[in-house]
Amino acid sequence: MKVNDSASGSLQNNHQKIDAETVYALSPKIKETRLLDDWVIWLEQRPNQGGRTTALIRRWGHLDCQPKELTPSPWNIRSRMHGYGGGALTLASAGDTIFLAWVDESNGCLWYQEWSALKNCRDEGFTLDALNNPCCLSKLNDCHLGDGLIDLKQMIWLGVMEKEGRDYFVKFSLFEEFQEPKVIYRAEDFLGYPKLNPNGNRLVWVEWKKPYMPWDRSSLFAARLTDCNRLDSIKLLAGTSSRSSSSVSVFQPIWFSNNQIIFSEDQTGWWNVKLLDLDDSEDLMPQSKNILNLKAESAMPQWVAGMSTISKSDDNILALSCKHSIWTLNLVNKCGLRINIDLPFEDMSYLDSHNGRAVLIGSNPFQEATIVEVDLTKNSYKSQVKNNNSFPFSKELISVGENLWFKGFKNSKTHAWYYPPLPILYDKSPLLVKVHSGPTFMSSRGLNLPIQFWTSRGWSVLDVNYSGSTGFGREYRDRLRHGWGNADVFDCCAAVNELIRLGKVSREHIAIEGSSAGGFTALACLSSTNIFRVSSCKYPVADLINMLHTTHRFESGYLQYLIGGLEDYYSEYLQRSPINNTKRISTPVIFFHGLKDNVVCLDQVSTMVNKLKNNDIPVELHTYSNEGHGFRDASVNVEVLELTEKFFLKHLKL
Repeated sequence: MKVNDSASGSLQNNHQKIDAETVYALSPKIKETRLLDDWVIWLEQRPNQGGRTTALIRRWGHLDCQPKELTPSPWNIRSRMHGYGGGALTLASAGDTIFLAWVDESNGCLWYQEWSALKNCRDEGFTLDALNNPCCLSKLNDCHLGDGLIDLKQMIWLGVMEKEGRDYFVKFSLFEEFQEPKVIYRAEDFLGYPKLNPNGNRLVWVEWKKPYMPWDRSSLFAARLTDCNRLDSIKLLAGTSSRSSSSVSVFQPIWFSNNQIIFSEDQTGWWNVKLLDLDDSEDLMPQSKNILNLKAESAMPQWVAGMSTISKSDDNILALSCKHSIWTLNLVNKCGLRINIDLPFEDMSYLDSHNGRAVLIGSNPFQEATIVEVDLTKNSYKSQVKNNNSFPFSKELISVGENLWFKGFKNSKTHAWYYPPLPILYDKSPLLVKVHSGPTFMSSRGLNLPIQFWTSRGWSVLDVNYSGSTGFGREYRDRLRHGWGNADVFDCCAAVNELIRLGKVSREHIAIEGSSAGGFTALACLSSTNIFRVSSCKYPVADLINMLHTTHRFESGYLQYLIGGLEDYYSEYLQRSPINNTKRISTPVIFFHGLKDNVVCLDQVSTMVNKLKNNDIPVELHTYSNEGHGFRDASVNVEVLELTEKFFLKHLKL
C-alpha cells in the first residue's frame, strides 16, 4: 500500500503536515458582517476562548488596523432562538452615534449600549467611545430572543421572542432596564426576518408552520405598525398561502423603498430575487416581478437567523447566487439589468451594502473565510482582502477540490468535491468520505483546514453533495423527501465506487465521517455496505423515533419531510434507524458527543455504543461536558481530530 521507504521518507521530509492545532487555532470564525456608514462590524467566534462570540468594529478600508472589540469578555453574543440561534446582534446609527443591542449567552437577556464615533479634525481617523455602560433591557425570562431591529424613531428594539412553543414579535424600550417584553404580534408558529421600511410605519416578515421547514414552505407578510405599536392591515404578499397546495419558500425580505420589497422565492425551482410593489389594495397576493432569474440559488436554508444574500445599495440590488455550490456576486437594477462582479471567491455569505460599498465573508481554495470589502463605484469592482500571513503553507501544498459528477440515487446526476492527496504517500491513497450535516447544507470549495489536515497526510477526501443538498435547485433538495437514509446513503456509496472505478483510491482503506444528520448518514452507510472500513461520528442521529419525540421545536416536524408521518411510516422509522441495525455493522466506530446537546440526546449514542460493544465491534465514545450540538472550543476540536486520526490509522493498519 505504501510507497517504497526511500521515496516515502523523501516526501515526508520535504512536506509539512498540517497539525490539529493549526486547523482550529489559525483564526476565529467570522459571522454576520455588517456595514454601518463608515464602519464595518462583525461577529467573531473565538475557539481559543471556548467558542465565545464577540462584536468587532473598524473603519471601512482600514483592513490592516486593529479592530476595536465592542463586547469584551465575559460578554458572549449568542441567541438560542429556534435551537440554532443566529441574529443575536442588532445595529443602527444616527449621526455620529452607533446603537448596539445583543443577546448574551450567559442569561439570554437583551443588552444595549451606545457608542460615539467622532471624526478627528486633524486627520482622517475616528475615535470610538462608549456613551454608557451596557444596559440590560430584559428581565430574566424563560424565553429566547433574537432576529431583531432597532427603530430609532421610537427608540425601541423590535424582534422575535420564542416562548412556550410559539413565536411573537416583541418590543423593548431602549431607555429602561429589566423590562417585560411587550407583545405586538403573535404568530401561529414561527417568525423570522422582520424589517421596517424607511418611514418606520410598515413591517415585513417571514412565517412558517410545522411540520414544514422555512426552506420548504413559508410565507411573506407585511403590516402597518401603528402608533400604539400594534400591527394592523396584515397582508400575505408571497410564498405559500393557507389555501395553496404548492410549496414555495421565501427568504430575507428587505425594503427597496417605502413601498417596494425585495426578497427571494423558489417558485421557479430556484431561489430567485423578486421585486414587489406594495400598495393599499385588498389583493391577497400582490404581483411581483423577477429581478434576478437564474438557474442558481439566491438564498440558503435558514437554520439560523441573520443570514443575508441580498442587499440594497442606492438604486441597485446586490445579490449572491449559488450554482453547483459556487457563489457569485451580482449587481442588479430594478429593471433586471445584471452585472456580475468578478471576485476571487467561490464561497460567499453575509452580504451587506450601503452607499456604493459592500461587505461580505468570502473564501476560496487558498484563502480561509475573511471579510471582503467591495467598492461598487469602481468599474473594476476589486475586492479588498486582508492577507493572511499566519498560514504557513504555499498554494502548491494545498489540495484543491475537483468536480466529481456521478450517477446517484435513481440515476440522478450528483455532485461531490474530490481532494487528491498532497503529497502522494501511498500507491492508492486511503480515502475519507465527508458527509455534511443538515442534511440541507452543501459542501463548498472554500479553504477547509480539516480537509487539508487529511490531504497533507496522504489521504484523499471526498466531500459529497448528496441528494438534499442546497445549491443545485429545489428538485435536487427534494430528492431527499421521504428518502433520508436511502438516497443519501446511495449517493455516498456511488461516489466512492466512482473513485474506485477511476483508480484513485484503495478499496481496502476507506473511512467515513459525519456529524449530526451527516452522522446518521455515515452510520446508515455502515449498515448498508461493507465498503467503509472505519468511521467517526459526532453527535449523530441514531434513533429516529427518539429524535422525533425529544428534539427541539424548530425541527420537530422535519422528519415528516425526511421520512414521512410516524403513523404511516412507522416501519421506515424502525428500519432506517442505525440503532436498530447494529447487527449489520462490522465497522469500528469512534463517537463524540456534547453533554449539553439539546438536539440529539446522549441516550441515543450511548445505546448505539453498547449494542456495538455487545457485538464485539471496536467502538469508542468521548463526551464533553461544556459542548452542545456543534463543538466550539478549540481544545475539544483538536482532541477530536487527533483521536479520529489515531483511531483510523489503528483500524486501517496504516
